[in-house]
Amino acid sequence: MLLAAAGVVGAAGIATVGFPLLTGCAATQSDGTPDPDEIAGSPSPTDTPVLSAQPATVALFLFDTVIEIRAYCEQALVDEAARRCEFFERSFSRTKEGSDIHTLNNAAGAPVTVQPETAQIISQALAFCKESDGLFDITIGAVTPLWDFVEGTIPDPAVLAEAVTHIDYRTVRVSGNTVTLDDPRAALDLGGIAKGFIADDIARLLREGGCTSGLINLGGNVYALGSKPDGSPWNVGIQDPNATSGTVVARVEAIDHSVVTSGMYERSFERDGVLYHHILDPQTGYPVSSNLKSTTIISQESIDGDAFSTIAFLMGRDKAYALLEESSNKEGILVDDTGQLLATSKADYSLL
Repeated sequence: MLLAAAGVVGAAGIATVGFPLLTGCAATQSDGTPDPDEIAGSPSPTDTPVLSAQPATVALFLFDTVIEIRAYCEQALVDEAARRCEFFERSFSRTKEGSDIHTLNNAAGAPVTVQPETAQIISQALAFCKESDGLFDITIGAVTPLWDFVEGTIPDPAVLAEAVTHIDYRTVRVSGNTVTLDDPRAALDLGGIAKGFIADDIARLLREGGCTSGLINLGGNVYALGSKPDGSPWNVGIQDPNATSGTVVARVEAIDHSVVTSGMYERSFERDGVLYHHILDPQTGYPVSSNLKSTTIISQESIDGDAFSTIAFLMGRDKAYALLEESSNKEGILVDDTGQLLATSKADYSLL
């Protein structure tokens, strides 16, 4: 359930709002609007908001980001969720030696027996690859190691062009818990879907443990479990793509929903006036040229939000909006490169 829609509805039901520089406003509001409990698209804040009762909490650094789980339950259950996250990093990491994905990528095409969860996420990811006609492709791992968005490394064009020839999700086969890469030089990268899969799994674990209220923040991928203890919705802020981390442009009130934001601001560097960001085009291996700055997906399943926040960004504004407007289980809030906010007609949000 999502509540409280706001905005100016433009042509074709598109809610549009212009922001001069999308400067937004800080998480603390002076107009009585509730502060966001978490911010989608921004790493977890270091200061935990004060809630009506003291939740059990855990914060740790995994998946190259800060993650935080806050839930109204016994601390032991939250600690179990943290251990589950550590298991997923050991299984899904592309760079951690001994992980399922690292082993697959270095198996030279030989079949590899993996954890059931690894086989499951790969199968689900392949469905998104097929649905998007390869726009979303988990074999992008042939290219991602060539880029370094921390050091600002641009790959050699010839090396990059050769690596692109090994991007094709159709070369991945899953049979039970055995995965085979038919192209020996193919490589998987689950970065575009892993946090969504994990958020759904952690929400399941908490529910099975009797928890009905909590927040899961996997580096800005936010899942609102149930409502707050007082029955009110969780407030999830949407990161302003043109402002510092923690600055919000809109707010979603969420109960049992996921809010995921992807944007070029997350990992990027500038070279000779060109901005290079981490959302890569599987057809070229270069950062995709998009007229979007960020894409936010609101959905019941976080894996849907994670995958489609990337797919929407790759599609560009008009195609992404059309896709999301037709969806029966996802809503979208897009910020384009002119500073315009576009929301699907059933998206419930408040401007800040």
